[in-house]
Amino acid sequence: MESEQQPTADLIRTQLRLMRTNGGLSQDEYGRRSNYSASMVSAVELGQRPLDRVYLARADAVFGTGNLFVSLLKLAERDGEPIWFRPWLDAERTATQLRCFEPMLIPGLFQTEDYARAVIRNDVTLTEEEVERLVAARMARQAILDRDHPPQLTAVLDESALHRFADGYAQVMAGQLNHLIACAERPNVSVHVIPARVGLHVGLEGSFILARSDDGGWVGFLDNQLGGTVADRTEEVETLLARWESVRNVALPTWQSVELIKDVMRPWTP
Repeated sequence: MESEQQPTADLIRTQLRLMRTNGGLSQDEYGRRSNYSASMVSAVELGQRPLDRVYLARADAVFGTGNLFVSLLKLAERDGEPIWFRPWLDAERTATQLRCFEPMLIPGLFQTEDYARAVIRNDVTLTEEEVERLVAARMARQAILDRDHPPQLTAVLDESALHRFADGYAQVMAGQLNHLIACAERPNVSVHVIPARVGLHVGLEGSFILARSDDGGWVGFLDNQLGGTVADRTEEVETLLARWESVRNVALPTWQSVELIKDVMRPWTP
């Protein structure tokens, strides 16, 4: 995992402070113009509150900087992403179709912040700051689902992923499964669960995700304990597409998958 600091986020905060002071604005005056409290302005500039698009869009409006700060935020979000993951993210962000298979966990594109934090914290080598940076990067990755023309995302997961939680995390898991159902209701998203009764299947050998570009080409990504691998050779992609067909064929249709998810979460909800 990457452990370096976030230079782009620091640059944004420095420039926000410089532009405010160079413009002769106190934190209180700037806050009134941007519709934030002086304490919020101070917290953002000191790094005590995370940067977000709404705050920076208002900064762009106050300073007349077009879309500068919002664009810089996109670079800052990349700083939180592991270096080995960045080549895949470029493919994912421009994809027209995504096919995701996950046998053990809820796919990252569907994870809630609390669930992602619980999963990432299992890596005891990470500091709390590194955990939060990776959580923020995972949440930012999901922005592709909210853009004007989102990719068509089809996800298959093994039922075991719905049951995998630790003691004390029942509410986190209930919130995650509720969110998964909400994702399945999006017009551009299909969620399919392989029920436990299927038993052994080829997908148990590991998770993978496939992205289709505008030109019709496919590229894949394989997760592993040391990072991940982009699969773009013809024979690799063909193998992943064949395995995709195998796992998709043994999975339930979306409506039955949603019913199964509701059954799993029923003991955790009032």
